[in-house]
Amino acid sequence: MKVLFLHGSNSTVGGVKPTYLKKHGHEVLNPALPDEDFDEAVKIAQEEFDRGKPDVVVGSSRAGAVTMNNQSGKTPLVLLCPAWKSFGTATTVKPGTVILHSKADDTVPFADSQELIRNSGLPSESLIAVGTEHRLADPKSLAALLIASEWDLDLLDKVLLQRTDTQIRFLQ
Repeated sequence: MKVLFLHGSNSTVGGVKPTYLKKHGHEVLNPALPDEDFDEAVKIAQEEFDRGKPDVVVGSSRAGAVTMNNQSGKTPLVLLCPAWKSFGTATTVKPGTVILHSKADDTVPFADSQELIRNSGLPSESLIAVGTEHRLADPKSLAALLIASEWDLDLLDKVLLQRTDTQIRFLQ
């Protein structure tokens, strides 16, 4: 599967999350996005999307807002703690979007993702509470990212609700 992974502010290309997806067999497109120019980040992300034709787009934090401000057609979106209230003009996401967000996030409030789900008319199950902080780099969050990126939402539900930490380690 080809994944367009868009990193957040002060993050680097080839960070923990895109590396995790690569390690699990995905082709990952991971362009460098400028921190200082949101419009340029949107332009770069759109060009990478148009050129790469990914199967899914993952946007982390500020890049969640970048993703929301791009034209991605029917391509599924996975947003990680999207900072949509701080960047860009989009206030909704398309049907089928999945949002992973930590209730303990001290950078982007979990309530922002709840509001985004309501604004978009998505079912509450579209917002998955996972992780221990904003980065979502803990084993359970990475497993959830992998499964959400593969669009196996039934499996994602099982992982988050029924599996033990030992079983999650299998996905590492």
